[in-house]
Amino acid sequence: MSNHLIWFGNNLRVNDNQLLDLACQGDRVIAVYFFDPRHFEFDAFGFKKMERFRAKFLLETVEQLKQSLDTLNITLLTYFDRPEHKIPALVNKHQIDALFFQKEWTSEEMDIIKSVKAKLPSHLKVVEHYDQFLFHPDDIPYKTFEAIPDVFTQFRKLCEQKAKVRPSTRIPKKMPDNNRIDNKTVIPTLEKLGLELVVHDQRSAFTFKGGESSALQRVQHYFWNSKKLAFYKRTRNGLVGTDYSSKLSAWLANGSLSARTIYWEVKRFEEEVEQNQDTYWLIFELIWRDYFKYVSLKYGNQIFKIEGIMNRTYEWYREQHVLLNWINGQTEDDFVNANMLELKHTGWMSNRGRQNVASYWAKHLQQDWRIGAAYFESMLIDYDVHSNWGNWMYNSGVGNDPRNRTFNTKRQAEMYDPNRKFQQLWLQPTLF
Repeated sequence: MSNHLIWFGNNLRVNDNQLLDLACQGDRVIAVYFFDPRHFEFDAFGFKKMERFRAKFLLETVEQLKQSLDTLNITLLTYFDRPEHKIPALVNKHQIDALFFQKEWTSEEMDIIKSVKAKLPSHLKVVEHYDQFLFHPDDIPYKTFEAIPDVFTQFRKLCEQKAKVRPSTRIPKKMPDNNRIDNKTVIPTLEKLGLELVVHDQRSAFTFKGGESSALQRVQHYFWNSKKLAFYKRTRNGLVGTDYSSKLSAWLANGSLSARTIYWEVKRFEEEVEQNQDTYWLIFELIWRDYFKYVSLKYGNQIFKIEGIMNRTYEWYREQHVLLNWINGQTEDDFVNANMLELKHTGWMSNRGRQNVASYWAKHLQQDWRIGAAYFESMLIDYDVHSNWGNWMYNSGVGNDPRNRTFNTKRQAEMYDPNRKFQQLWLQPTLF
């Protein structure tokens, strides 16, 4: 009789989850998720690695995952503890033969995996898979990660020509009723994680709720009910409202929705409703997401260093009063201030806003770009390590932007907020 343990990370779903499918081929399956205390500690720049907005979204996601697994007769154990403290004991207690988890490559994740592996019995089978890409690493037209080009367009065009997106993985079959185990573990609260409660701000562009079913509901709304997908490219630079962009990034970031699921739903939309530049552009953005993952596979920890992957040296400053003004929306630029206040009060900022405030921080204020990246990591609901640090390098002149452009925030405000609707929304005195 084979006993399998699946350790969930940033793959918090039952749809299109290759590792869950593999684990369910055993006779008995147990699942586990860790709220690692290290994720709620202060980083080197003085920010909590995960603040309340993303944590709330994560708690909701794990609650939905627990319910979804329950329908498959799979018990999800949850711990506010380090994985290396609990997994070896679980392996021993439940006589586990194989451990399944998503393959990671950034340093902090790798260190945790290494710590877990060091405490496992030698006979245990360990199964790791890359399962967060659109184009699987085995399918891209590059023999090594070192061969990944430093310019996105080159990567995109060759992958579009030569790589195929794999079909989505089936939802596993329901396990027998006796697969369930006694479960006295509980999902922690924000208070238990050391975080403040989230108070909804009525000015928010969108009300995010974590979890796979919420993600699929959003896909249903954006693609099929409103058909806003057919206008995506034309509206994606919006600043106010719920449907100017897909808002799928938060679910993608913690893996409650896969890139493949979105891709194949776009393809179905193109067959049944309309195919145009807008529908393609959502796939284009998924390829950007993939690209930053491949950049981090190629360069490793270089993406976290001040010189970036281009090894460029600039004069950077680290001034606390400048940081506080930027965070609190008290700079000399109204457009930057409005975007920063939206982030501070909601955990969200538009794509257009992110590019402007990052460029302003790094290029105009000449502040250490890593501080901005770390603040985003702390605050953003849709934080993704590769996209966040890759985009910050890109906007700071040390990454994959061959033109090393600087955003003119005044001109950007005139283009994307000509009536100052967005700025007035966030800069006016408020009672919220």
